Amino acid sequence: MTFQLTIDCADPPRMVAFWAPALDYVPEPPPDGHATWRAYWESLGVPPEELPPGAGELPESIVDPAGRGPRIWFQKVPEPKEIKNRFHLDLKPGGGRGVPRDVRIQRVDAVVEQVVAAGAVVLRVNDDPDSGHYAVALQDPEGNEFDVV
Repeated sequence: MTFQLTIDCADPPRMVAFWAPALDYVPEPPPDGHATWRAYWESLGVPPEELPPGAGELPESIVDPAGRGPRIWFQKVPEPKEIKNRFHLDLKPGGGRGVPRDVRIQRVDAVVEQVVAAGAVVLRVNDDPDSGHYAVALQDPEGNEFDVV
C-alpha cells in the first residue's frame, strides 16, 4: 500500500517552497506532456468549476526524489488553522541516541537555522541534558507545528 500526506493550507506554493528544501524533497512536476498540473487536470476533463483560479498553475505537491518518502500534497482550503495539530512531522537530522549529544545538537541547530531562514518560527527548545534529549519545536509559515530532533 502507498499513501500520500495531505496538508490543508491557505497558500500551497508557499508551503511547497518551505517544505521541499526542509525535507530534501522537490516540487512534483506535472505529468509528461503537460506544462502545469492545471493543464493535466483539464486534459482529464476536470470541470472548470472544480479548478479555482490559480489551481495547478504552480506546484502544489512535493515528492522525495529518492522515492522513499510519501508524496505530500498541500490542499488549499478556505479556513485558517485555529488549533494545535493532532499530527505533526518530526525532522530527524540528529541521528538518534547513538550519536554523541553535542553532535546531535549541532545537526539539529543547523536544520533549525535553515527552516527559520525559510519562514519557520521556533516555539521552544526541549533540552534535557540529564536524559540526553534535545529537540526544537517550531511552526511552519502557516502555523503547523513540527519538531527537529
